[in-house]
This record gives sequence, structure tokens and C-alpha cells, in this order.
Amino acid sequence: MKRIAALAVVLTIAGVALYFAQRGKRQDVVSPDALVNAAADVQRDLTRAPMHFTRIPDSEETRIGDELAQQYVSAAPLQTAEARAMESYVSAVGRNVAAHAKRRLNFRFHLVPNPDLINAFALPGGHVFVGQGLLDQMRSEDELAFVLGHEIEHIDHYHAVERVQVEAQLKHLDLDIVAGLAQIPMSLWQVGYTKDEEFEADREGIRIASAAGYSAQGAVNLLNRWTKLHREYVIHAETPTDELSRIAVEGLEGYFRTHPLPAERLAQANRVIAEDHLAVNQPLKPFHVEYEVTSQEQ
Repeated sequence: MKRIAALAVVLTIAGVALYFAQRGKRQDVVSPDALVNAAADVQRDLTRAPMHFTRIPDSEETRIGDELAQQYVSAAPLQTAEARAMESYVSAVGRNVAAHAKRRLNFRFHLVPNPDLINAFALPGGHVFVGQGLLDQMRSEDELAFVLGHEIEHIDHYHAVERVQVEAQLKHLDLDIVAGLAQIPMSLWQVGYTKDEEFEADREGIRIASAAGYSAQGAVNLLNRWTKLHREYVIHAETPTDELSRIAVEGLEGYFRTHPLPAERLAQANRVIAEDHLAVNQPLKPFHVEYEVTSQEQ
């Protein structure tokens, strides 16, 4: 009976959304895919709602996150001095930004040394992973601070741990048993969150990066670039220039699929900057990594 009631709520909300979308002045195409996606988001939110009342302690969240993170850390060890220096650099920026998060967790930052991974993701308890492919797209430390702030806020606002709780509920997993955690695929963390959660991570990510001394212009620059790339290389599927390889285009397509439209994110970023009077005129910090190569690594 509860499932029927929940389904009725989902269909009602989806129907109302479709009605107002059709009445709007914008000439957007309303497709069955959009309706299915809206219904899926509502259904997930209905599942997520009880998690606010059964939230696990921070210590338990950290244990779960440590177990999940170990799968990635052991699967992709850092082999070169350059990779280790890059992770150290990302960690330094991340710790600076995370110091302004609301939750007092032990945030840790990891490099995934895969140039094809143009994405980042967060695990419960404080673990943030960043793909080398995404770092290759950074043009300033301020842009990196925004990216890390976004992922930190997925943890800070309980998005990551609630995803574990929902997954455990749906699959009837026992989170107290390591074997149960092993059944949660790591790919789950790369598929993005709901649109509302992604926008929340953007808003708060800009704010904590700014509080850490970074220019909000970094977020604007990055989202401006994403908007242009999305329009030129994804929507129109144009042949990439020498500046952007086919692999990079495919990687960005994956990034765009797991986040709201870049133009919408950019519009929100500009609103937050205006409402909070965030600094955009200070000089951007260069994205700069230094490392030494020993004779054994040559």
C-alpha cells in the first residue's frame, strides 16, 4: 500500500512538472526521458527522506568511507614523483578549503592517475578523489579550489553518506560488515547526485573556497569554459580542435552527464557571487606543481 501511495505521489509531481513545462514560454522539448528522469529523482528523494532521521554517527560514516576508499587507493597506486607531487598539491589546497566546512571531519584528498578521468567524486567520511584528466583542465588554483569545495560539500551536506544508506536499504546490505560494503560498486560515486544536490554543492563550494581566500572568479572561469565546451563539442558534436583531444571530449561528455547544464551552474554561481558579495577582482593563483625526479625514478 505504501509503495502504491509513493508511486502516486511520483506520478502526480511528474505530471504537474510536465504541465507547467508545457505552459512555459521557453520552447524546450519535453520528452519521455525527461519525465522518467524527473520521476526517478522524486523516487530517490522519497527514499532519501527517512535518512535525515536515521543518520549514522560521524565515526561510523568515517569507517565506511575508509573501507570504500581503500578499494580505490589500492587499485591505483601512485607510481611517479609527478603523481605524488600532484596529490600533495591537491591535498594542500583541499585542506585549506575544507577548514571552512561545517563538519569537523578528517578530509583526505587523493589523485586518480588516469588522464581519461575528467571527473571528481566524494566518499562518506571525508575522502575526495580527483582524476588526472580533470586536473589537466585546470588553469588556476582558484578553479581547483572550487572543484574541491564542490566535492567537500557533497560530504559536508551528507549527500555521500545518504547515498550509502539508500544503496544499503535497496540492496539489503549490512553496513557493519565489510563484505556488504564491497557490494557497493565504486562506479556509484561517479554518476553524480540529484540536480538539487549538485546545485547545493556548487553554492556552498563557491562559498567555502572564497572563505579560504580564493577568488570566486575561478568558479566563473571554469563554468564559463564548461558552458562553451558543452555547446561546441557536446550539443553540436563538432570535430575537436588541436586544443582538445577526442579523449578529452569523451571525458567531458561523461562529466556533463553527471552534472546539471553548465549554463545553469554558471547562472547560479553569478547569483551567489552577487548576493554574497564574493571577491572576483583579486588575482588568480597559478596552478603550479613542483617535484623532483631521483635517479631511481629516471
